[in-house]
Amino acid sequence: MKDVITVGLDGTLQSLSAALWAAREAELRKARLRLLHAWILLGPEPAGAASEEAEENYWPHRITDEAQAAVTSSHPDLPVDVSLVRGDPFDALAQAAEQSDLLVLGSRGLGAAARFTLGEIGLELVTRTAVPTVLVRAQQDTPARIGSGNVTVGVSLHAACDGLLAFAFETAGRRAVMLRAVHGRHLSAYAYNRGGGVDRTAAEESAQIARDELAAALRPWRAKFPDVHVDEQVILESPAPALLHGTPNAELLIVGRRHRGRLLPPRIGHVVQAAVHHAPCPVAIVPHD
Repeated sequence: MKDVITVGLDGTLQSLSAALWAAREAELRKARLRLLHAWILLGPEPAGAASEEAEENYWPHRITDEAQAAVTSSHPDLPVDVSLVRGDPFDALAQAAEQSDLLVLGSRGLGAAARFTLGEIGLELVTRTAVPTVLVRAQQDTPARIGSGNVTVGVSLHAACDGLLAFAFETAGRRAVMLRAVHGRHLSAYAYNRGGGVDRTAAEESAQIARDELAAALRPWRAKFPDVHVDEQVILESPAPALLHGTPNAELLIVGRRHRGRLLPPRIGHVVQAAVHHAPCPVAIVPHD
């Protein structure tokens, strides 16, 4: 554990919301918070009196100063580091992620649909970083959300996902909220009769098989985290919409992404795409083997 959470700042309301979310998470983890802003045209930092170089860096300083003031106001005892980096934002954030336990980024909302839209940098970072990345929209920084809902995690059951479940149980445990573990599965072909309808007995058998598999996957984690209350849910429909049911009550939605090392091209699956575009709460994307 590096005990550092890094948040990328770009001066938007979304990145300020991300900073406030990251500050509360750092406080829960007893970690340091790093506020990072990268600009390829950042000038050298002068010592002493103000100069043309200082004026050149006015906006980068204003971005980090405003975020630091907001964080300090709500979390006065939280250790905060400020990093102004001359360079490409993607490279700076990717390097910072390697030195962090968590990377937090702001994400823009689209009108009444309340969707996520990832910029080019955010999308690339999600696919390439080896640490969990949390995406936060503006207005997702209300303190009342902490401890008032649940943490939801999508469990695929197609392969081992220990890193994903460890993150989910630890997060729910720190927040002292229920963990909602959701598995979405299409009905097996044998559950449909010749007329295209669903055979109830076959459908229930399919659901019971899925429930047994989900229970088996969660059993060792339940034993390791006995204080975390777990609601196991199997929903017989496509995994993406199944996962999004009930997320209005979630403080955080956690989804997994297969981490394929340096294999190209990096990508995110359709479940992750659905989560980051449609979830009404912050979304954590956890790479795992």
